[in-house]
Formats: sequence, C-alpha cells, structure tokens
Amino acid sequence: MACVSQAELQREHFLNKEESFMYDREGRFAMEDTLNAARIEYTERVVTHLASRRCDLIRISQAGAVLSLLTQFHVPQQFYLDIPDARINKVGCVLMRTFTNNTIEARFLRLLTKKEMDRIFVFSTHPAHRDRVLDVRAW
Repeated sequence: MACVSQAELQREHFLNKEESFMYDREGRFAMEDTLNAARIEYTERVVTHLASRRCDLIRISQAGAVLSLLTQFHVPQQFYLDIPDARINKVGCVLMRTFTNNTIEARFLRLLTKKEMDRIFVFSTHPAHRDRVLDVRAW
C-alpha cells in the first residue's frame, strides 16, 4: 500500500472541485460606510413574542452589515433587519460577530439588489452619500 500525503488527499478530494457562491465568492463585496436608522426584529420565548429593537446601520455590503446597538442586550443568532427610511422590510440575517463597543456584524440570507443598495445610500445621513439622488424613472 502506497503512503499518500495529506496534501495529495486534499487536492484529489471531490469537494475541492465544487464552488459555493455564498462562501467562495461572497468576500468580493466590500463594506461601505453609511448611517441609517434600522430595526432588529426577533422572536422571544420561542415563538410567542416578537421583539423589536432600534439600531443604526453603520456599514453595509450586498452580503452583510455592521449594526450599532443603542443599548446592550442579547442579540439572537437569527433575526430580521428593517430599514424603514429606505422601505426595506424583513431582510433575514444571521449574527456573525458581537463586538465590545455595542456593534454586531450580521450576514444577510439573501443578497441585496443594486436598487436596494442605492435606496439605502440615498436616505443615508453619512457625509459620503450627501450628493446621492434617487432616480424615479428607474422604479
């Protein structure tokens, strides 16, 4: 029986030929600074109670966001994100990281479209998006 190294086994594995959009190509979406009011909605006590907390959207990409929480509370692993100014409702999210300065990193369960991103930047109060306008003919 021939001795096969670990590197050769990994190179010949059938999963190495597969490509996943979510994990292999998603890193290409860069985060961009923004400042929007947002809301986190999640269920408490299993399914009996829907809770809602206000937060600020401070960075966003098509695949995820960084949210600044106003108060310290336990953020569940799965929640919905609402951005009321941009009229974007119930984007499913998964909690990726919790930071010590009351910010969290979340990942979206679907990619945001270009129209949704433009709408978020139009209603942003960040100085970088001051000159953005909404093209009403495109809607």
